[in-house]
Amino acid sequence: MSTTGNGPELPAQIDTSVAHSARVWNYWLGGKDNFPADRAAGDAYRDKYPLIETFAKESRDFLRRTVTYLARDAGIRQFLDVGAGLPTANNTHEVAQRIAAESRIVYVDHDPLVLLHVHALLTSSPQGATAYVEADMRDTEAVLAGAARTLDLTQPVALVISDVLGHIVDWDDALSLVRRLVERLPSGSHLALSHSTASDDAHRAVQDEYNASGAIPYIFREPETTIAFFDGLEMVEPGMVSWPNWRPDSSTGTTTDRAGWGAVARVP
Repeated sequence: MSTTGNGPELPAQIDTSVAHSARVWNYWLGGKDNFPADRAAGDAYRDKYPLIETFAKESRDFLRRTVTYLARDAGIRQFLDVGAGLPTANNTHEVAQRIAAESRIVYVDHDPLVLLHVHALLTSSPQGATAYVEADMRDTEAVLAGAARTLDLTQPVALVISDVLGHIVDWDDALSLVRRLVERLPSGSHLALSHSTASDDAHRAVQDEYNASGAIPYIFREPETTIAFFDGLEMVEPGMVSWPNWRPDSSTGTTTDRAGWGAVARVP
């Protein structure tokens, strides 16, 4: 987002004076959709914990590798990306449609800034489709109803939930959200999910300070807890592992051995 006044007019509900997690994440990933408050918060976090930018990039790379697996190896052609955030590099539709141009992707978010940039998300191959649903991910009925306008929910779907469930402070709410979505997907669908935890005590302390700043908080959870998201599903090898250890390739980093975990699992 340009702050020079040359960009699109901002919706009134966007408060650019307070840091927003999606915009801070966008800043760490090298994106342009952020404001001085976001950059200040991102810089303050990075100054105290310099590895955070690397963690953000390795989280994004986990998304790239899992979507690649789903499209190339699992043969999935429909993707529901919940809590998608702001577009950066290697968005779900870009990765999937590079492999299978006919892939259909629905992004879900309720951030007005994401809606403002919907034109960036709605670029699709001619053979496929890309759409956007404005909904709170906790409203699973709205999410599924919106997705059904683009996806055939009687056929396998990849549900992608990339490192956003920490924004749901209550654990039972987060677990229930995932289960309500998964139970509506047909056999052969997949869940690709990641979640951050603290790499060390210093990381946890900086996150606690960020959460107390008035920004939207993010709650770290341990993999021993978050593996419950996959209950009843068939884990794809190598199972629930730290981001760099999920099917690494030549560009995979190795820094986040503790800071983020994820898995892909099949709906039986």
